[in-house]
Amino acid sequence: MRIPPVFGWFGAVGLLCAPLINVAQAAPQAPPQEALRPAVEFNRDIRPILDKSCTSCHQPASKQSDLDLTTYAGFRAGGKRGPAFVAGSPEQSLVIQFITSALKPPMPFGQSPLAANDVSIIREWIAAGARDDSPSEIVASEPAVYQQPPVITALRFSPDGKTLAVSGNREILLHRADGSGLMKRLAGKADRILSIAFSADGSLMIAGGGTPARFGEIQFWEPGEGRLLRVAEVTSDTVFGASLSPDGSKVAVGCADNTVRAFDTATAKELYRISAHENWVLATAFGIDSKRLVSVGRDRAAKLIDATAGQFLENVNQMHGELAAVARNPKADEIVIGGDDRIPYMYRMDRPRNMKVGEDATLIRQLASQEGAIFALDWSPDGRRVAVAGAAPSVNLYDADTGAPAGSCKGHAAGIYAVAFSPDGAHLATGGFDGQIRLYSTRDCTLEKSFVPVPLSGGAQ
Repeated sequence: MRIPPVFGWFGAVGLLCAPLINVAQAAPQAPPQEALRPAVEFNRDIRPILDKSCTSCHQPASKQSDLDLTTYAGFRAGGKRGPAFVAGSPEQSLVIQFITSALKPPMPFGQSPLAANDVSIIREWIAAGARDDSPSEIVASEPAVYQQPPVITALRFSPDGKTLAVSGNREILLHRADGSGLMKRLAGKADRILSIAFSADGSLMIAGGGTPARFGEIQFWEPGEGRLLRVAEVTSDTVFGASLSPDGSKVAVGCADNTVRAFDTATAKELYRISAHENWVLATAFGIDSKRLVSVGRDRAAKLIDATAGQFLENVNQMHGELAAVARNPKADEIVIGGDDRIPYMYRMDRPRNMKVGEDATLIRQLASQEGAIFALDWSPDGRRVAVAGAAPSVNLYDADTGAPAGSCKGHAAGIYAVAFSPDGAHLATGGFDGQIRLYSTRDCTLEKSFVPVPLSGGAQ
């Protein structure tokens, strides 16, 4: 609640009428502390509590007791025992009875009780009428209007090499792969698209992103016709590093609630979530046979996951700095990871032997230290080269077999957030903070074309 400023009326009037005014009586009293506190609301205050402690069991993928706590509508509808709350009556609400142990089993099931302050917030919200402040769904009906180029956070070539998909504001832009023209604009709900991937046959394109502090979203597109097939809404923040399994059956994303989540591509249903990370998960990559998955994040770990059973297996790496990117060799179960410590590390997904404490048994090699933090990585389709991009103003190429430098693609000022090899490996596309797409020849890093991927209003540059 905005508190209005206090105007200096008393000083002016008091000087003229001081003998007539009892200052102690005239001075305005401070409002009680309760009046200054904003009303408790669902999306801002209640949903984070539910996401932290309750939705691992009560969500569409499992829906224990037929209860879905990922949305206001699901919370209001309740489950087998009836509506979860009675607006205006906290003590008659099932949620209060379960989280205060008045009903058994106490919730959250098998976990520590909710903090007293969290219980108080839920009780206060119900008492005040259980207000829903969830943002209404906004799907752009008209293309976005751009006054300046947007920051580019994702791009990917289609498997046939004819199309380059680029992130925009609430949309994905499909360009001819050589940069010669915009073909389609695919508008959606998410403010930001942070990752794009195609199925092997090009019939499916997925995009991961969301609207910060509101929702995460995975979009499933038929790119030929530009048709949105289905959407999965995930958590209360954007999702990161969406990857599509080689067999096309699953999508994996990293989340700001420290989880990795997998979804069925045919239905958009959540299959499972993994809670092995201790901080945000920023990137994922499936193994070559779709049976395993690697995730990386701010906790510095590259974690190996059984993608079929949905189980954490082990850490792949020795920990260094926070990790932001991972890419897999298209020809083998080998990954390259990178992040804050500026060094790209290449690892096998399989251990050759039992590791000893402090040993990096799965490490293949480390590449040269970069000039800035690493934000994006890609591996050429033939498995022979690795591209490294980030805070430094150039994209560096390396021989994957030897680690030797193979080129430096220049032209950006700084802040490169997306990089992708073309399917034939002859070209490299990059994008980032300055809103320009740059296409390079991978043979010698010659700049082939630079363009703004969105139409600018009024000819703005």
